[in-house]
Amino acid sequence: MEDGNPSFTVDEALVSMGFGKFQLYVLAYAGMAWIAEAMEMMLLSFVGPAVQSLWNLSAREESLITSVVFAGMLIGAYSWGIVADEYGRRKGFIITAVVTFVAGFLSAFAPNYSSLIILRCFVGLGLGGGPVLASWYLEFIPAPNRGTWMVVFSAFWTVGTIFEASLAWLIMPSLGWRWLLALSSVPSSLLLLFYRWTPESPRYLVLQGRKAEALSILEKIARMNGTQLPKGVLGSEMETELEENKALPTENTHLLKPGEIEEPPAVSKIVLKSDNKGPGFPLLALLSPQLIKRTLLLWVVFFGNAFAYYGVVLLTTELNNSQNNCYPTKQGLRHSSNDVNYKDVFIASFAEFPGLLISAAMVDRLGRKVSMSSMLFICCIFLLPLLTHQSPTLTTVLLFCCRICISAAFTVVYIYAPEIYPTAIRTTGVGVGSSVGRIGGVLCPLVAVGLVHGCHQTVAVLLFEIVILASGICVCLFPFETSGRDLTDNISSSKQPPSSSV
Repeated sequence: MEDGNPSFTVDEALVSMGFGKFQLYVLAYAGMAWIAEAMEMMLLSFVGPAVQSLWNLSAREESLITSVVFAGMLIGAYSWGIVADEYGRRKGFIITAVVTFVAGFLSAFAPNYSSLIILRCFVGLGLGGGPVLASWYLEFIPAPNRGTWMVVFSAFWTVGTIFEASLAWLIMPSLGWRWLLALSSVPSSLLLLFYRWTPESPRYLVLQGRKAEALSILEKIARMNGTQLPKGVLGSEMETELEENKALPTENTHLLKPGEIEEPPAVSKIVLKSDNKGPGFPLLALLSPQLIKRTLLLWVVFFGNAFAYYGVVLLTTELNNSQNNCYPTKQGLRHSSNDVNYKDVFIASFAEFPGLLISAAMVDRLGRKVSMSSMLFICCIFLLPLLTHQSPTLTTVLLFCCRICISAAFTVVYIYAPEIYPTAIRTTGVGVGSSVGRIGGVLCPLVAVGLVHGCHQTVAVLLFEIVILASGICVCLFPFETSGRDLTDNISSSKQPPSSSV
């Protein structure tokens, strides 16, 4: 508050109003988007083996079907993040929903391999908008409940993977992969149907100076939740920050180079003024001295989590695929490459539920960093036996446990990533990090499919071990904990962790 002129920020308003009916609506919409993305990603485990048999594809051509989706997501995650930070969260995710639905539905009618590759790349481009929805949802959640409700949000991904595995089990043997592609695009169409009722992020509106619109949305939240806004006028964090910097000019001195005591306010104003943004501004801001450490570490963690998560998903089909002829004693070598064991994939999909429960139990109690690092290190332990060929049952059990750990870690990454960036570049920061993760997704099929098909299981699993271990170490090196901490609007305030950090 300012003397003589009481004010409140968006964070204070959200905490005052609490989590209620409005947030449940936002959760349902963002959750549908998460289901849509999960289904489009999960079907990659089924479409590749199916079209390999139909069109006589090589292992490299099969893996390319998955890789182009991640390549599209790499471009989309960065592009949509910039769009959302510049023009608003709503405009960012409506474009992605249109692209995903149209390209996903048309994929079902692809006449040949080349057209399927192109359409799946566009699907990936649309799916790259996932971080925009995650950031949009995050900006409506009160700080004390953020970790728990972000885990609930992540549960929609699990619902999507299980639903897709169930759909494939029912449809693939009788109707084939084209029907699977068509039906998997339906959730994206629902986003278009309910788009008109979605609100813009009040935090984004305040940042753009549109306080009247932000206040209107906050009043709507209060009405739906049956609560009231705090007394006073709506203010921005930047205004409070500048006042505090004037009163306490040496508070952040230890964060600066010698002779640059007055720099933090200037940096904040640069970050928050959209008219100062050039074409390369968002990326340059992420690599600024204040943010570069967390940005580079986050890139490694995103890469490792994506590489490991999609690797475990693909290994579930590849290691137990009857087409794998590396072990002559294995039954079913005579079958074609589309003989995916849908039962194993379906069972493995349920591993994400205990992963969610573990992350929900840990994320606010132990903190984001401990939750992520412990799950990654335990995942390495479960992968060790797979350095050598194991029985189908043991392989499924081990991959089930690996998926529990990696899904828990991935859930927390998507909670932690938006929390470490200021509002002005939040979706860009998460989007770029997610893009780097997509690089892991692009390379992953070459390992999970290419190396396993080439009878190099030990090399493939060892590579997964190294990547996951490196990710866990990087998590330990993150500069601060974010559990229970308010979101920030500018760089200088996001630099200094609260004294209560774990």
